[in-house]
Formats: sequence, structure tokens, C-alpha cells
Amino acid sequence: MDITERFINYTKFDTQSSEDSQTVPSTSKQLVFAKYLKEELEREGFSDVEMDEKGYIYATLKANTKKDIPTIGFISHYDTSPDASGADIKARIVNNYDGGDIVLSEGIVSSPEKFPELKAHVGEDLIVTDGHTLLGADDKAGIAEIVDAMCYLRDHDEIEHGDIRMGFNPDEEIGLGAHHFDVEKFGCSWAYTMDGGDIGDLEYENFNAASAKITIKGVSVHTGYAKDKMINANRLACEFNAMIPDTDIPETTEGYQGFYHLLGMETRTEEAKMSYLIRDHDREKFEDRKDFMEDCARKMNEKYGEGTVEIVIKDQYYNMKEKIEPNMHVIDIVLQAMQETGVAPKVEPIRGGTDGAQLSFKGLPCPNIFAGGVNFHGPYEFVSIQVMKKAVEVIVKICEITAQYND
Repeated sequence: MDITERFINYTKFDTQSSEDSQTVPSTSKQLVFAKYLKEELEREGFSDVEMDEKGYIYATLKANTKKDIPTIGFISHYDTSPDASGADIKARIVNNYDGGDIVLSEGIVSSPEKFPELKAHVGEDLIVTDGHTLLGADDKAGIAEIVDAMCYLRDHDEIEHGDIRMGFNPDEEIGLGAHHFDVEKFGCSWAYTMDGGDIGDLEYENFNAASAKITIKGVSVHTGYAKDKMINANRLACEFNAMIPDTDIPETTEGYQGFYHLLGMETRTEEAKMSYLIRDHDREKFEDRKDFMEDCARKMNEKYGEGTVEIVIKDQYYNMKEKIEPNMHVIDIVLQAMQETGVAPKVEPIRGGTDGAQLSFKGLPCPNIFAGGVNFHGPYEFVSIQVMKKAVEVIVKICEITAQYND
């Protein structure tokens, strides 16, 4: 099975995760794919193939040498985003893309004017959707690349390598993918998530992240008799959000700039609930942002009475740079692998999170490498077959270089 067939086959499974679920995995349909993937790994002859009750899959390509080589791993998630449907995906190949518009279906066009990323892939073979679902390259492309690379190494015994571990998990898209990942069982010195974007992406910096839940308690009184009695929680919610600087929201920030993001709100006169994301690459600024939100609540309570505004802030994940910088050989190996496979590295901070961040803080240094998908989480998502094949080459080369690491 070649990588194109493998990937398209994976997209046929609906593995959308759900933020509203309390189960692990968050949707039972993820387990349908997990069982299929486990069976595929067994058919391919890998060792130590297992799937736990939560849908986490582990497998090993055994070393082909007795040299003392660090055990490394490659990880990808198999859930797809709740942002767009992942059911009945109709993937098709646009051969030798000519640089023009791609008609996904009637009235739905992927245009390089709207999506200039397409221009970098002229002459390549692109896998696209029919415009009604996402594609699932995030992150089934990563899974296909890892499996394909391990099959290549299995069939090319002349390439010396140590034990290589594979890990596949659910629920990354809802921020829970690493929560139940068994780092001790995985048993690696370091690992890589194959979950980045276009070719060359190498990421070992991400946001520090927290959530803020605000509850505003109002007082509902007949409007005709409301003077000095009513506390309109709808209006207070607007007032609270107006305290957030316009310069510190996702729409006005880029690069290393952090932000506050109003994720959602439900309001009526007697109660309002607001949900925010707090993000910053710099740990000190991140702490300052949390303090600012607390201060906003304090000022509201001073104005409207203690207990009017309640705020609960919870840290979600931290910048993996803290854990990667003491282990920069993990990055050096990737840079060498990209150089030797003809890939120009693009080292950029992630304006988001990744399983690798949480895993790094669980003791497994785990930067993120490109898997090739573009325009994630929507119907204009696509992936280049040539880029997926190049990702396989990079994985193989990482394993080869790691075997020489202690020489």
C-alpha cells in the first residue's frame, strides 16, 4: 500500500472529537478507526502493538543493530476537529496542479487568490475535499507518514536504526490528546509529533495557555421599576469585554504576540457566562495576562458589589521551549535530516498548542514536524502527495542520524 492509498483510506473514517463529552475518547467513533489502525500495524508486522481502553495505540519497529542507540518515537493524533464535519469525506486527487482555481463542487472553489498557499504547490498532486467536509490531513497525514516510514525501514535493513516507537492518540483537537498518553510505557528518550503544517515546518515553541471562565450575577427587576435595583448581566458582560485591549486579540496579533480571545458567551439579565482563552509565548507575560483578567474582575466587583463577577482561570499547557532548549540535539537532528533530504526548514513559533508541548512537560522532549496539511479544520483543506512523501524521507533520515548520534 502506498502512502496515497493509505492516507485516503484513513480519511474514510469519521473520527471527529467533541468538546462536550466527558468520556475518553470523547467520541466512540474514534475507537472504530483506532481498532482498524491497530490491526493494520499488526498486519505490517510491527512489535508490541497494543491499544488501551482509551484508544491510545503504541507499537515498535525493533532495532536492526546491537549498537546502543537511543529509543525515539513518532506521534500523531487520529481525531479530527469539531470545527467542520469529518463524516463521509470524499477525497480526490488533483494531478499536476496547474496553479488555477480548484472546483471542489458546484459553487465551492478553492482559489489561490483566497488561499495563496496553493501557489507553492504548482506541479504537485494535491488531495482535496469535495467542499463539504474537512479532509483530515490534520493529522491522518502524519499517521500515514509514520506508518509508511516504518514500513520503509522494515524493508531496508541496510539503514541502521535503534528501537523506534509509534504512538497514536485521540482527542488532540480538544486539547486532551496528551492527558492519557503513557510516557513511561512509550519508553523513548525523545520523540516528534508529525502534526505540523506545510513542508519545512519545525516547531518547538508554542503558546503558554490558560482558560478563563467568568460568571456575572445580575439582578432581574421589572424594567419599569429597575432604578437602583437592576443589575443587567448582559450589559456587564459587554463592559467586562470592553476592558480587553483591542490590540491584544487574535485579530490584531501575530508572531510572538499574545492575546485574549472571547471564545463564547451566554447572557441574560440575571446571569452571564463568558469563556476566554489566554495566550502568550513569554511565561512572564503569560502570568501578567492572567493577573490582568483577575484585576478586571476585581474592578467590576468594586463597582457593582463583591461577588458580582466570579472568575476561574485554569492553566492548559506551557511553552515547550522550556523543555526543548536543554535538549537541542533533538532539533539539530531534524535540521540535519531536512538538509540531507532537500527540505528548507521553517522554524517558527506555534500560535497554538500541540500534544508535544504537554508531552515535553511530562518528561518527553517532543517538537513538532510538518505533516503537509494546509488550511486545516475546514473544507478547503488539502495536502500534497509529494510533501507527504518528503515527510517520510525526513522521518527515515531522523532515524538514520539518531543511529549515528553516539558515534
